[in-house]
Amino acid sequence: MVEGRKADGSAGDVDYAEIGGTYSRYRQPDPVIAEHIHRALGDATTVLNVGAGAGSYEPTDRDVTAVEPSASMRAQRPSHLARAIDAVAEDLPFPDNSFDASMASVTVHQWPDLEAGLAEMRRVTRGPVVLLVCDPALMMDYWLSDYIPEVRENEARRFPPIARIEAALGGRVTIEPVPVPLDCRDGFNEAYYGRPEAFLNEDARLACSSWSLVPKSAIERFEAALSADLADGTWDAKYGHLRTQPFFDGPLRLIVAMPDQAKPA
Repeated sequence: MVEGRKADGSAGDVDYAEIGGTYSRYRQPDPVIAEHIHRALGDATTVLNVGAGAGSYEPTDRDVTAVEPSASMRAQRPSHLARAIDAVAEDLPFPDNSFDASMASVTVHQWPDLEAGLAEMRRVTRGPVVLLVCDPALMMDYWLSDYIPEVRENEARRFPPIARIEAALGGRVTIEPVPVPLDCRDGFNEAYYGRPEAFLNEDARLACSSWSLVPKSAIERFEAALSADLADGTWDAKYGHLRTQPFFDGPLRLIVAMPDQAKPA
């Protein structure tokens, strides 16, 4: 069993009881991203969602079992979704080969033991293991790095390298980029690539956990610099083309792992 869980059960490096209160308002599932995930799940009828949070990207046309250690996040799940089980990725309370497919959406960077968590997902899953992740090697290639590199550096440190995930999953692994749409409803940092004003909203920022890990002085510096550059046109002079760019090809990746051999139902 994983030790070091926070008071509300959060198992990673942030306490969602402190920062997750408005998470469900700003982290809505985006339909473009959802299509990538749901396609990768194939024809699975039973799906396990690990680190399920408030339920983003859970398909509603399948039998979904959700696992989420944070009580704060479990409480924000909408009523039409199944109640989430209090458990962590590294210790899934299910028999071998329990599910047709499993998924984990932008959560593996929170797991204290990545390899153990992925091994557990593989153990309980007959078919595809589907992960939505960010590639840390691409994290700094984004205008936000010019204003608050501390946030992007934190994310680059927290997200495991793609090669490490691939090695831990084993089997047949495919990796594909997931372009972020301009009107993205899921408020991770890249979602606001063409809407910089959103970063001046503290609640929107805190819906992306990396902001809670940087000093207050850095955030104050960021707010002052971005506010000034938006007011005098400096941001638009450099990055204004992003306001109408339909998609942003950033670090978001979809990893799909199939077992080497078919597992029994």
